[in-house]
Amino acid sequence: MNTSHLMRRVAAVAAAVVLPVSLGVLAPQAFAENADGPFGPGCAAVPADGEGSLDGMADDPVATAASNNPELSTLVTAVKQAGLVDTLNNAQGITVFAPTNDAFAKIPKADLDKVLADKAALTKILTYHVVGEKVDKASLPDGSFKTLQGGTVTTDGSGESFEVNGTAKIVCGDVPTSNATVHIIDTVLMPK
Repeated sequence: MNTSHLMRRVAAVAAAVVLPVSLGVLAPQAFAENADGPFGPGCAAVPADGEGSLDGMADDPVATAASNNPELSTLVTAVKQAGLVDTLNNAQGITVFAPTNDAFAKIPKADLDKVLADKAALTKILTYHVVGEKVDKASLPDGSFKTLQGGTVTTDGSGESFEVNGTAKIVCGDVPTSNATVHIIDTVLMPK
């Protein structure tokens, strides 16, 4: 009887020690899994609420979601000019490298106006920003992806600092929409 009682006590003490230790070991892993989501310094510029917020964008297809984000208004104008709204909204599991208004502002106005007026050139540039598969943060270090335009974009970096084609910084990455992953970038990509 005493041996049985002693064994139960030892088991209870062992459980009392092992359970918190195992929870402590698993907790960081569980937190890391839940830490996935938008990243980068530019995410602070995304509206905190409403349709253009990160949560609001997640409910809409990519072109609609972008139209609700004031930082992407030039991109939205270009997508409409090229007639790509339905194409982007109806595609599934795509990734869009979305240049900000500031990215478009780096292009001289005369050059930008010329491209906006040339539907074929505009379509070529815009479809170069779209990859036909999901590219999330885990895929960005040393990545290479075929675009809808037919060219290739490369990604590199680590932590929360990534570049596309060695020139465009991802300022807010892994933004979910209902049909796409969006990486907001600070420079317009030019097809190679």
